[in-house]
Amino acid sequence: MRIVLCYPVEPRHIARIQSVWPEAEIIDAGQQRIADELPEADIFCGHPKTPVPWDETVERGRLRWIQSSAAGLDHCLVPSVVASEITVTSASGVLAKQVADQALALLLGILRSFPVFFRAQEQRQFVRRPTRDLHGARVGLVGLGGNGRRIAKVLKAFETSLIATDWFPEQKSPFVDEVLPAHAVDDLLPRVDVLVLTAPLTEHTRHLINSRRLAMLPPGGVLVNVARGPLVVERDLVEALASGHLWGAGVDVTEVEPLPEDSPLWNAPNAIITPHVGGQRASRIDDMTDLFCENLRRYRQAKPLLNLVDKRLGFPEPGVLYGGL
Repeated sequence: MRIVLCYPVEPRHIARIQSVWPEAEIIDAGQQRIADELPEADIFCGHPKTPVPWDETVERGRLRWIQSSAAGLDHCLVPSVVASEITVTSASGVLAKQVADQALALLLGILRSFPVFFRAQEQRQFVRRPTRDLHGARVGLVGLGGNGRRIAKVLKAFETSLIATDWFPEQKSPFVDEVLPAHAVDDLLPRVDVLVLTAPLTEHTRHLINSRRLAMLPPGGVLVNVARGPLVVERDLVEALASGHLWGAGVDVTEVEPLPEDSPLWNAPNAIITPHVGGQRASRIDDMTDLFCENLRRYRQAKPLLNLVDKRLGFPEPGVLYGGL
């Protein structure tokens, strides 16, 4: 059994994985060697950020299971993998606490006009400007997976009313007042003050938020994207901010990363941009290794895996999810 890793593990993490499967060969490929090591893996855990030969790996026929170290699966769900018998599990829920921190920071920063005040601070202008409230706001969530559910739990403490869309609307959350089907985004938009995107990037969600849908938000609406940049047509977002239709936007992800220096988004009014840091947390690698070790035990015992992905949809099926989410 050859287990190939491509996430920033330390020797202690490798030792923990080895303790679950002492006979296995553990390869810490990193980003530098993953393209060479992937075709010879029986099990792969990680998130390649460089080009890798997925088609060659599928054709080789050795890889049986992909454990993504990211919640998003657009890095590995290429057509050949989707059509194969390779099992895929995600890291849904592993990053949920820090993504909720990031979403809350962006949202509060926009509502309390921090971009305006930061610019005023640079000019040493101690002048009051308008702000908005999170308490009592109407919030819409697009996607109610691990990240969406955690964000809902945090936002409920602010006495918000929460509406969500999800592929599995029958999977209720005690912190969400109403769950609509995934296709009901148009029904959700006019009913919310804040729109938070937490859906995976799939063929169904790419460019989901465009000029038409931004216009459906009430005047003064706020957008927060902690999912994937291509969910939003960026030029349409810039126009909605420039026109004043949107109060502001907080984005941790952009259509192209890094965001090009000449992107008009940099100068969009009342926007906060962070460089895809929503998943950062001191214990992130420990948490990811916890999930992988638990799934390794389950794999060896032929038990249901946590976060088993429906490869056609691009995210985990309802069932056994990490952290009980």
